[in-house]
Amino acid sequence: MEAVVVDAGSKLLKAGFAVPDHPPSMIIPTQMKCLPADESSADASLHEIIVDPVVRGFISDWDAMEDLLQENSWCKLMFERFNISGFYASDQAVLSLYAIGRISGCTVDIGHGKMDIATVIEGAVQQISSRRFELGGLDLTNLLAQELGKSYPLVNLSISDVEKIKEQYACCAEDDDAYEKLQLSCPEEQHTLPDGQVIKIGRERYTVGEALFQPSILGLQAHGVVEQLVHCISTVSSENHRQLLENTVLCGGTASMSGFEDRFQKEASLCSSAIRPCVVKPPEYMPESLSKFSAWVGGAIIAKVVFPQNQHVTKADYDETGPSIVHRKCY
Repeated sequence: MEAVVVDAGSKLLKAGFAVPDHPPSMIIPTQMKCLPADESSADASLHEIIVDPVVRGFISDWDAMEDLLQENSWCKLMFERFNISGFYASDQAVLSLYAIGRISGCTVDIGHGKMDIATVIEGAVQQISSRRFELGGLDLTNLLAQELGKSYPLVNLSISDVEKIKEQYACCAEDDDAYEKLQLSCPEEQHTLPDGQVIKIGRERYTVGEALFQPSILGLQAHGVVEQLVHCISTVSSENHRQLLENTVLCGGTASMSGFEDRFQKEASLCSSAIRPCVVKPPEYMPESLSKFSAWVGGAIIAKVVFPQNQHVTKADYDETGPSIVHRKCY
């Protein structure tokens, strides 16, 4: 029986059979439209409620998650509602490293609703040195909406319009100096909105990427992504620094932004600290844009190990111990 791997993010849910060298067969929005239980069909569309089952990396609405997945929702729901035969869960950081063939290293996972920086040693996340920041693609979308609003105050841009513009045009400057120059003079590209209006995208596209390295642009009193990673590694025993530094993985949809990896590597090489992260490239046989779903690919890899070797949580395990068994057999 083939295992199914599910990775539910704040923006997208990735699911499919465990085939590591292929992308997930199903990628759908996590956000849902729900109707009040007492709503009649005649006016239902007028009272749709937008629900986000996953907010900044945490499941906030289990009922909505159940409706979204229809066949999955972590240990208790899976066994009690859907009568599955086996279950396994793992940290996203560990899975992202598995995707490139590593069991130790650092992951910088920048998703829709959050940024996780994690250190992993021998397949175990070092919680004391790992950090989560409420800064992700959603915040960059809102920033771009603000910037475009300044340039085009009379144009009505929906968040979905801005999201598409961000995905198409957002990028990172080579360094701080290049960003400052682009703010003064920047080539522009024309973009046609769904209603036919045409706007020009210029310096705004670079402001979005720069916010990851200068969070002050977002009004946050925090260091940039490279400095945050260096700080996380510095809290780990020095004997582990090398294996962490040489195995840094960038993942999450936002990390696939044009120019981000080059800017990250450049800032890392110029870091004043003795700790200088080095980004690891994925194997050539892995799917393109691996960073967007590296945790799912890692899940497909580990599924090929834990289920055949009976290392997963079985129905008998669950019936005997309850949901707490997941902490003994997983992670």
